[in-house]
Amino acid sequence: MSGVFSALGTLIAWIGHILDPLCGPAGILTWFGGNSILSCGDAGWGDDIAFGVKITISLAIATLPVGLTLGFLVALGNQSTDRVLRLSSGIYTTIFRGLPELLTLFIIYYGLQFLIQSALASMGVEQRVEINSFFAGMIALSVVFSSYCSEVLQSAFKAIPQGQYEAGHALGLSSGKTMLLIIVPQLIRIALPGLVNLWMNLLKDTALVSVIGLSEIMRQTGIAAKVTKEAFFFYLFACALYLVLALASSIGIGFIDRRIRRSEAPR
Repeated sequence: MSGVFSALGTLIAWIGHILDPLCGPAGILTWFGGNSILSCGDAGWGDDIAFGVKITISLAIATLPVGLTLGFLVALGNQSTDRVLRLSSGIYTTIFRGLPELLTLFIIYYGLQFLIQSALASMGVEQRVEINSFFAGMIALSVVFSSYCSEVLQSAFKAIPQGQYEAGHALGLSSGKTMLLIIVPQLIRIALPGLVNLWMNLLKDTALVSVIGLSEIMRQTGIAAKVTKEAFFFYLFACALYLVLALASSIGIGFIDRRIRRSEAPR
C-alpha cells in the first residue's frame, strides 16, 4: 500500500512539474531565464520563486472559503433578532477591521502558541510549541477577510426584498431551503463586485505572512535580493508576479460574472 501512495505522490509531483507555468518544460523561466539569476535549477532562483508563487496561490485559495463562510455567518448574526448575536457580530467586525492586518497575524501566530503551551503546562507537559506558519497565516487572513466580507454581504442582504423570503415560505420551503435556493444565488450576484475587491486585497495581503517565515513570493524574492544584491530587479519581478495574478483573477472573475448574467437573461 505504501508503494502505491509513493507512486501516486511521484505522479502528482511529475504532473505538477509539467504544468508549472514558471519552471516546467514550457515554463516562462525555463525558456526565457537562460543562465540568468532567474533561471531554474542550481544556476538561478527560478525554482525558489516558483515555489513562492505556489504558496501564495495556495494560501489565498485556502483562505477564501474559510473567510467567505465566516463572513456569511457574521452577516447573518448582524441581521439576527437576537441582541447578543448582533452585538457579538458587531464586536467581531469592529475588532478585525480596526486592527492592522500585520498585528492580527502576530496575535494569532504567537497567541495560538501561547494558548497551546499554557494548556500543555496545565497538564504538566513542558514543551515548546510552534504553530505552522501556513495555518496561522490562513486563520489570520480569514478573520480579516471575513470582517470586511460580512459588511459586503450585509449590504447585499439589505438589497434583497423581504418578499423573496415570504415567497419561499409561501412555496412551503423551510428557512434553510429558502436561504439556499432563493436568497444565496441573488446574494452572490449582488455582492460579487465587492467580493472581487476583497479577493484582490487578499492576494496582496498574503505578502504579510513572509514575516512569520512562510516562503511565499515576497519572502523568496527578498532572500534572492539579499543574496544576489539585485534588490530592485527581484522586487520589480515580484511586482510583475502580483500583477499577473491580479490579471488572471480578473479574467476568471469576469468569466464567472458573464455566466451569472447569462443565466439571468430572459429567454
